[in-house]
Amino acid sequence: MPEAAGVDVSRLREINSLSVVRAMRGQPPATVTELATRTGLSRPGTDVVVRGLVTEGWVQVVEPDGSSVGRPARRYRFNAGAGHVLGVDVGGHKILVLLADLEGQVLHSHRLPVEPDADPAARLRAVDTAISQCLSDAGMRPEQIWAVTVGVTGPVDATGRTTLFTPLPGWASVSPAEHLSARFTCPILVENDCKLAAVAERWKGAAQDADDIVYLLAGMRTGAGLILDGTLRRGYGGAAGEIGALKAVRWLAAPSHIENCPGVPGDIHPNDKAAWVFERAREGDRHARTALRRYVKDLAVGAAALVLTLDPQVVILGGGYSRSADLLIEPFERELGRLCLRVPEIRASDLGADSVALGALRVALDQVDARLFTDGMPALLTLQA
Repeated sequence: MPEAAGVDVSRLREINSLSVVRAMRGQPPATVTELATRTGLSRPGTDVVVRGLVTEGWVQVVEPDGSSVGRPARRYRFNAGAGHVLGVDVGGHKILVLLADLEGQVLHSHRLPVEPDADPAARLRAVDTAISQCLSDAGMRPEQIWAVTVGVTGPVDATGRTTLFTPLPGWASVSPAEHLSARFTCPILVENDCKLAAVAERWKGAAQDADDIVYLLAGMRTGAGLILDGTLRRGYGGAAGEIGALKAVRWLAAPSHIENCPGVPGDIHPNDKAAWVFERAREGDRHARTALRRYVKDLAVGAAALVLTLDPQVVILGGGYSRSADLLIEPFERELGRLCLRVPEIRASDLGADSVALGALRVALDQVDARLFTDGMPALLTLQA
């Protein structure tokens, strides 16, 4: 019995520590009394727990700034720098790496261009270079990273590969997790880029107030990410939202209306064609306006199928074309009104090209939380000297 009682006390101490950590994360510095109120623990018990967390490195003492009269109560904050996570966006034209602390604050980033027709070896070298530069800028080593999430183009199966479809040359044979495991010992997850962008919109973007979201990637490629009841939906094989695979919805051909707009200069870079068309449409150019109208009609067919199936609260228009949402949202909403029973609110993303990497950070942080609050802090904490 004495041994069992000791185990129970140890487990209770761990549970109380986790409760205090939950109460501190994402919150301003707090006193022991305030933390006791938030957690429901006694003040003396909270004081013991907080002191232990300070010793272990999970909590930091906030020194008074001298603005108050008398002896102020000591305040404490969660040590977000106790660990770090990486979010990696492996795109067709770029590699973007974001480094964040345990509260999701982006501390460093590195962006590296990559050719759309790069083979897997060249793209992986770019990934390695971007990660190395980001870590070097932060003065960190791979073993100090607690979780990594990689966003890729195409539906991701249970093995972390894009075996069903991907526009990246040869990428279906690549396992990003296996490749990065040679450098990192932490959990490495791989997820579809549209799904990660949807996660980012709910975390830091235009859908923070919504639990039922359809995210539309509108650009040179069209895709969707789905969040229902606040949870990212992957589907049985990771292909949820890949409605563009159905040719009848016309998503595959939709960007061609803009790319092949009459009047586009022959010497313009393919990446700049859309900007040219949108600018001419603002000026009233007839061909540009026709191209946009045809694009919106095709985009709306697939979007309507998702809206009718899921009845979301909001539809987020993301991707490169979202920078010209002022030209797209109103006609898009009209098309949905013609096709749907109920039109959800249409909002433009404001996260820009960082959305996939931001969503990857959020998923990496969720992995840390799952391990932290399931396995307990002692199993996870490895503070750096």
